[in-house]
Amino acid sequence: MMAGNGKERVLVVLSLSGGNDFLNTIIPYTNPLYQDYRPTLGIPEDQVLRINDEVGFHPSMTELKGIYDQGKMAVIQGVGYPHPSRSHFRSMDIWHTCEPDTIGQEGWLGRTIKEMDPNAENVLTGVNFGRGLPRALVAPGVPVASVGNIETYGLLTGIEGDQQRTDALDVFSRMYAPAIGSGPVMDYIWETGRSALKGADILQTAPQMYASNVEYGSYPIAQGMKAIAQVHFAEFGTRILYTPRPTTPSTPTHPRPGPMLSCGARSPSRWPISMRTSGSTTRVTRFSCSCSASSDVEPGTMAAERTTARVEHAGLSATM
Repeated sequence: MMAGNGKERVLVVLSLSGGNDFLNTIIPYTNPLYQDYRPTLGIPEDQVLRINDEVGFHPSMTELKGIYDQGKMAVIQGVGYPHPSRSHFRSMDIWHTCEPDTIGQEGWLGRTIKEMDPNAENVLTGVNFGRGLPRALVAPGVPVASVGNIETYGLLTGIEGDQQRTDALDVFSRMYAPAIGSGPVMDYIWETGRSALKGADILQTAPQMYASNVEYGSYPIAQGMKAIAQVHFAEFGTRILYTPRPTTPSTPTHPRPGPMLSCGARSPSRWPISMRTSGSTTRVTRFSCSCSASSDVEPGTMAAERTTARVEHAGLSATM
C-alpha cells in the first residue's frame, strides 16, 4: 500500500473504550424521535454543529468539525454485522478480530501487520502505546511492542546503576540466544525475547529524534498521540500505530458534557499541524473508534418502556 509520493502509508488507530453516547456524538437533530427520546439530554438544534440537513456534531467537537470542513475527515455510522450478539464481551471480541461467525484467533491489525511484513523483518512494523497487547494486534509470529511510557521505555529500567543494568541485560540477552534443536516452544520464547530486546533498543531513541512546536496536553490521550508522533517521525518503518484509551462512560443515566470522542478531539486535531510543521510527506490515516453501551432513550420516558438498550454500537471517524 503506497502513497502517491512513493512512501508506504501509515495507519494510526485511537481506540476509545468505556461507553460512548453515540446519539449525542453524531446527532440526528431533525429526526423528531431524537427529541422524544432525549427530552432533557438532547442537544438543542441551534447548538448542533451541522454536517448536513439531518445530522451534526456535538457542540464540544469544534476541532473535529474544523477537520471535517477541510475535507480531511469522514464519519462512518452504524457499523455492525448480521445477527449481532447482545453480549458485550463477545461483541468486543468480534470488533477486534472481525470474525462474527467464529472465535477468531487473530486480531484484524495483527493480520494486517503479517501481510505487510510476512517475515517479521521489522520488529516495529506495529507498535502499541499502552499496557498489555490489545486483542486487535494479536497474531502468531507477529511482534508488537507495547509501550507504556516512551520516555522511560526499555528493559530492566528499574535497576539502579548503569553497570548493574548492563550486566542484567547481558544475562537477559544470553538467555534468549538461539537454542538450536530445542523445539518450537523454545524457538518461540527466543524469538519473543529477541524481538523485545531489539525493539527496546530502537524505541528508546525516538524522543530525542522528534522536535515540534505542537503542544500536547498531559492527559493520557494527548500523551498517547505525542508518543505516536515521536515514533512516526523517527522513521523506524512503523506502519501501524495503536493506542487504546479507557475513559469514563457517558450514558443517558450518567451524562457528561460531551461525547467520549470529543475527549480525543483536541490532540488528534493537532496531528495535521504536526505533520505539516515537521515536514512529513508520508500519507497517514488516523482512525478513531469507540464502543457504546448506552440506550437510545432517557430513563423515565415513555419511549424507554418500549425500547431495549443497545449492547454494542460503534461510532467511527477517520482523518487523513
